[in-house]
Amino acid sequence: MAGWPFSAEGIDVTDSTTPDQNLAGKIALVTGGSRGIGKAIALELGQRGATVVINYLKNHTAAQDAVEELEALGITASRIKAHIGDEAAVESLVGKIEDQFGRLDILINNAASGVMLPAAELSAKHWDWTMNINARGPWMLSVAAARLMPAGGRIINLSSPGSTRVLPSYFAVGVSKAAIEAVTRYLALELGEKGIAVNTVSAGFVMTDAIDAFPDELGVKDIASRATPAGRPILPTDVSKVVAMLCGADAEMIRGQVVMVDGGETLRHA
Repeated sequence: MAGWPFSAEGIDVTDSTTPDQNLAGKIALVTGGSRGIGKAIALELGQRGATVVINYLKNHTAAQDAVEELEALGITASRIKAHIGDEAAVESLVGKIEDQFGRLDILINNAASGVMLPAAELSAKHWDWTMNINARGPWMLSVAAARLMPAGGRIINLSSPGSTRVLPSYFAVGVSKAAIEAVTRYLALELGEKGIAVNTVSAGFVMTDAIDAFPDELGVKDIASRATPAGRPILPTDVSKVVAMLCGADAEMIRGQVVMVDGGETLRHA
């Protein structure tokens, strides 16, 4: 949204403080990290000391711009193209990270896609595309990445309130988000034996390019731009800070949980 970051009701929502370097020395992979919430997460992890690898699928320019923005801040960053919904591409992505760094400490499964149609209008092809990127891919990538993770590793999946609430034309995406939350719970137990913590961050409506996927008549842009019960809209940085918190040592005992970042918006009936 034009003009962000901005002040809501006279409250400055920018953050001029320098984040603690509590992730110094960590290697982090952020899927879909070139734009929107993914880019905000990449910046936050990098500012906390992590070396950041941005995964992207199509937009080479956006990915390179994101890497250059990170590097301008003194953050070590690189980009790797890979289709998260493709098993061979997932293995290749993890192989490249192993060759370059020898390990991976943090995986952020942020990449998402989907076809915005009611169930009756959705084709099997639409379903497969959405599920492969939003649920199957994060599962495969988490399992592959865990092979490179030492004890203390972190996997954070991104979800949305549509996993539990019915949103118009959100059928395939909502089901895929419910699936990734279930994947989180199962992996939290299976990978917990290796000392890897797995959690989900569920973001409310945030004004990014992803909002453009919703038909205008649904009014989602209006919801994303209005003040939440917290007094202002949700910003990408609100989400990125919670993700970064879950990657730190203070979150060691948070496992298999869905942490909602919505400013209280989902407490409303409409």
